[in-house]
Amino acid sequence: MARGTPATVALEKAGVAFKLHEYDYDPNAARIGMQAAEALGVSPARLLKTLMAKAGGAVVCVLVASDKEVSL
Repeated sequence: MARGTPATVALEKAGVAFKLHEYDYDPNAARIGMQAAEALGVSPARLLKTLMAKAGGAVVCVLVASDKEVSL
């Protein structure tokens, strides 16, 4: 099992309580967020995905429901 993601490391460092929900990850899924929601048995609207992008010179972080898309 992975030691953590940048997000979980940041949460731990900030002292924010969270709970990990493990599932069988399919790296070949067409839409990973939707696959995760199905594997966890939750509505895709309740499961957030994190997208990182560069806008101009700034790095931005977008949280969006797994069943939605973001236009860059």
